Amino acid sequence: MDEAAELDPEQAYVLAKKVVYDRLAERSHSRADLERALAKRRVPAEMAAAVLDRFEAAGLVDDEVFARSWIEGRQRGKGLASRALAAELRSKGVDDEVARRALAEIDPDAERQAAHELVQRKLRSMRGLGEQVQTRRLVGLLARKGYPPGLAYEVVRTELGTDAEPLESM
Repeated sequence: MDEAAELDPEQAYVLAKKVVYDRLAERSHSRADLERALAKRRVPAEMAAAVLDRFEAAGLVDDEVFARSWIEGRQRGKGLASRALAAELRSKGVDDEVARRALAEIDPDAERQAAHELVQRKLRSMRGLGEQVQTRRLVGLLARKGYPPGLAYEVVRTELGTDAEPLESM
């Protein structure tokens, strides 16, 4: 639909505001996410910038608040570690410095606890598998979630109750 191309500037402005309000009604978004949504609706870049500037001035669009909220939700819901969260924030268009400040607020103990909880949940479905298979799969799970290898091995060994060294083949 090419709504904005057919509209005069006032109508395009109204459309831009509606798009932003609709997106923000769903959940918080980064400014870059909203810019992409407006570009998709063919709102001129200058118009999009003006609308987003007004939303920022009103405190409705704030990348720092978005980053903190995103981190909290994804860490709690998916058990993601800071490395994976940083990549997601980058893909959402959050400035690296803003992301770095938000990620610095992550409690390392909470991140470690999240890794333990992920492993405990996954272990329930791995009862019949050998220890090496369990270790390989669990370390892989934590790696995909962004946990560093040393922490992943430590958590898996603790949860399996072993003192085994990391697998050589990994």
